[in-house]
Amino acid sequence: MEKSIQEDIREIAHKTGERLREAKADKAQYTVTETQTHEFNVDGGEFSLFRTLFGHSLSITAYKDRKKGSASTNQFDDSAIEAAVRDCLKSAESGVADEAYDIAPAQESETFREGAYEPDIDLFFERTRELMRDIRERHPKILMEQMIASHDQTHKIYRNTNGTEFEAFQGAYAVSLMFSAHEGDAATSFFGSDIYTDRLDRPFIELGSLEKDLADTEAQLSTVPVEGKFQGVILLTPGSLPDFLGNIIGNFASDGCILDRTSIWLDKLGQSVADSRITLSLCPGDRRIVCGERFTRDGFRSKDYDLIKDGVLKSFCLSLYVANKSGFAPAGNSSFALVAEGGDTPYADMVKSIKRGLIVGRFSGGNPSINGDFSGVAKNSFLVEDGVVKGAVSETMISGNLAQLLNSLVAVSRETVENGSSVLPYMAFDGVVISGKESGAQ
Repeated sequence: MEKSIQEDIREIAHKTGERLREAKADKAQYTVTETQTHEFNVDGGEFSLFRTLFGHSLSITAYKDRKKGSASTNQFDDSAIEAAVRDCLKSAESGVADEAYDIAPAQESETFREGAYEPDIDLFFERTRELMRDIRERHPKILMEQMIASHDQTHKIYRNTNGTEFEAFQGAYAVSLMFSAHEGDAATSFFGSDIYTDRLDRPFIELGSLEKDLADTEAQLSTVPVEGKFQGVILLTPGSLPDFLGNIIGNFASDGCILDRTSIWLDKLGQSVADSRITLSLCPGDRRIVCGERFTRDGFRSKDYDLIKDGVLKSFCLSLYVANKSGFAPAGNSSFALVAEGGDTPYADMVKSIKRGLIVGRFSGGNPSINGDFSGVAKNSFLVEDGVVKGAVSETMISGNLAQLLNSLVAVSRETVENGSSVLPYMAFDGVVISGKESGAQ
C-alpha cells in the first residue's frame, strides 16, 4: 500500500511544481496529503457504523512580486492542478505587496515513518468492544452518547521552490468519547474524553484520563451548593488546563497579538512572566506525543522548544510572516503539543492543601480580554473545603486574570496525564474569584 500511495502523491507533487514553474511564481510552497481512515461509531452504547474513508488534498501558496496567493483542491487530475495553480497566482495578483512574505530556506530533505501506519483492524475492534464492556461493568451509570474510534493513516509531502522536501508516513488510533451519567431522574451534562495511541497492548480504559473522567462524571449526579462569592484556589485538571494555556498563548504569545502589538508580553522575552516552577514546552518530537508534527506549515523542520522555562518567557509562537514583520524569531514548530513535566506534590496532597476552592474539570467561557481577564462557568467541577472534596457543583462561575494566574501557582502535581497529544500535570492557582449562589437566594 505504501508504495502505490507514495507513487501517486509524489507524481502530484511533481506536476504541481512543474505548473508553478510554468506560471513563473517567484516563490512557492505546496503540500499534498492523502489519508485513509477506518472508523467505528458507537451510538447509545451499540455499534452503529463501520466505514473506511479516503481523502486527498493539495494546498498551494505562491508569491509573485512580493504578493501572496493561496489555493487548494481535493481533485488530483491534471486540469484540477492547473486550475489550482492558476487560481493561486490570480489571488497573488490581487494581493498587497509585503516584504515579510517568504518561504523556508533550503533544508536537507527528510522522510518520516512513525506510529502504526498499517492498522490491526481486528485487534482495534476488540479493544473498542473491550472498552465498551469495561465502561458498562465499572461505570454502570454512564450513558455513552457517542464513541468514535478510528485508525488514521496519513501520507504527506511538503515541497518548496527553494528545494526543501519533507515526506511523512504516520498512522495512529484515536478514540473520542462523549458521555453523561444517569440515575433515575438525575442526569449530568455531557463530558468528553480522548486518547491517541499507536499501540494496542493495553486496554483503552487505562489510557489518558478515561477512567477518572468516567468516575468524575458519575460523581456529578448529586451536587452541593457553593454559597456566595469568595477568592479561592482552582485546581485545573490535565483536561481543563489546555483551555487556559491556549488562551494564554493566544492572548500573549501568538501571531495576532504580536502583530497587533496588544500582547502584554511584547517586551518580556527573557524576563519572568510566571512562577519559577512553571515550564511549558511545545514538543511534537517528545516520545510521548504520538505522530507529532515533523515539519511546520511554513516548511521548517519542526523542533521542540520552551515557551516558558522556569517562569521565564523564552519564545513566542510565531509564523514566519509575523516573525519577519515583528523582528522576533519564528517558533520552533506550529503544533499544540503541550508538555509540562510533573512537580513535587502528589495530587492528593494538593487537594488536602486547599482551604476553599474548586477542582475544575472543564471551563466554559468567552474569549479573555486583551489584558487576560477571563470569566466563565466551571463545569464538571468539585467543591473543596478544608482539604476535603465536598461534592460536585453546578453552574459555578470563576473569574480572574490569566497573567496573574501564572504568578499565583500553589502547586504542580507529581502525576501527569499522557493522552498521546499532550503531557500535562494538575496545576493549582490561588486568587481566583469563585461565585456560587447568593446567600438567601432561592
